[in-house]
Amino acid sequence: MIPHIRRAAAFCLLLFVALLVNAVRIQVFEAPGLDDNPANRRATVADFSQPRGNILVDGKAVTGSKDTGQQLRYERTYAQGPLYASVTGYASQTYGTTLIENAEEEVLSGTDPMMAPLPFWNDVTRSRQPGGEVATTIRASLQRAAYEGLAGRRGAVAALDPSTGRILALVSSPSYDPGQLSGTGPGAAAAWSRLNAESAQPMLNRAIRQTYPPGSAFKIVTAAAALEARTVLDADAPTGIAEPYVLPGTTTTLPNETAGCDRASLAYAIRWSCNTVLAGLGVKVGLAGMVETAEKFGFNDSGLRIPSGVATSHFDTTMRADELALSSIGQFDTTATPLQMAMVASAVAAGGDLRHPYLVDRTMTSDGDTVSRTGDRAYERPMSPATAQQLRQMMIDSVTDGTGASAAIEGATVGGKTGTAQHGVGNSGTPYAWFIAWAQADDALRPAVAVAVVVEDTADGRPDISGGGDAAPIARAVMEKALED
Repeated sequence: MIPHIRRAAAFCLLLFVALLVNAVRIQVFEAPGLDDNPANRRATVADFSQPRGNILVDGKAVTGSKDTGQQLRYERTYAQGPLYASVTGYASQTYGTTLIENAEEEVLSGTDPMMAPLPFWNDVTRSRQPGGEVATTIRASLQRAAYEGLAGRRGAVAALDPSTGRILALVSSPSYDPGQLSGTGPGAAAAWSRLNAESAQPMLNRAIRQTYPPGSAFKIVTAAAALEARTVLDADAPTGIAEPYVLPGTTTTLPNETAGCDRASLAYAIRWSCNTVLAGLGVKVGLAGMVETAEKFGFNDSGLRIPSGVATSHFDTTMRADELALSSIGQFDTTATPLQMAMVASAVAAGGDLRHPYLVDRTMTSDGDTVSRTGDRAYERPMSPATAQQLRQMMIDSVTDGTGASAAIEGATVGGKTGTAQHGVGNSGTPYAWFIAWAQADDALRPAVAVAVVVEDTADGRPDISGGGDAAPIARAVMEKALED
């Protein structure tokens, strides 16, 4: 009998070991695949089993959570949803997450390992901490000024602190209420269908996910390139670029919208936005020099994150001379996000030092303990301090006695550059109105804000559309709030 008992015991031990091996296989090696299986609702149920952490603006929550009593228990809510939709994004039980709701998912859901009391605590206990909080760099007064300035028109505003790269305002218009997408019922499905069907594309984040031809606002980049390459030695001396200017290798004449551009100085050309001078200077700098300068400002950077991904602003690296001339005045294939153009203004304002833009100041536990903090860091140095100082003065002159006069603010030094960008087949589309600017209080040591505004549709007739008339007043309203705070 004893041999039989031993065999039975050995067989049982073998079965037990096989059971353990299979358990390890399922719980350790196959667990990630099972967690991600669309048929497994446990992860989704767990995601919504507790309140989601909040996103903060000026220390106040602009999000919340509502107990629905359903299997997916807690549903996301938004205070002033349309005002902050371009910052928060949405967190939907049906359609997933976007923007900060997506980029800071682990903190907001409580699954970030840094929030656990001990290393690997969540992995061992298969639990999660209460949702943490995300404090943004947005300032409510600037955000509202930008939102109300656009007044529902298609366009966007991006505002930065030139000294740190903190994003102070990020508005896309028209907007939408992300709370309408939070649930799983027919209301969320109907809102999703309606929003996606609207021609104005309210869920498109125009501030960071849409690129536009920047038009004459790009002339600041070309001017920087010309000064850095020493193509221009004296900004106040005639450039010798004649009007009319014929695009190289063609018979096409480039027009100007203002008088006095014939052989004008670089300073005059920036103040009054002479196409011929800047196009000619771009060709003289050459493709390599223009590409180098544009990329130092952030163009062609496909990896920019704030922490959400930002669409790549484009400056072509292979062009004929005539195409380079047009690209140098922000046309042809040159495109930019409003955030990118705010970076251009920021670099000038900060004396040639461009800081990396960021939207999240810090993340915290539900108890308010800091989990991580975003430090300001250098992005690039597009130009020398001497070049930046000359461009500062040119932008100031554009506001005090030029195309940007409507951006002037009493008690502050304001520098700006207008832009009117043609687009569409044969330039048939309504021009985009641009304005980039920065402002510094007269008694301050450094600029308070750099801003970029683009307006896609205006109430003006086509001949009257301008960056100075349509976009500059919005920029001024944002800058005024930055100077007040």
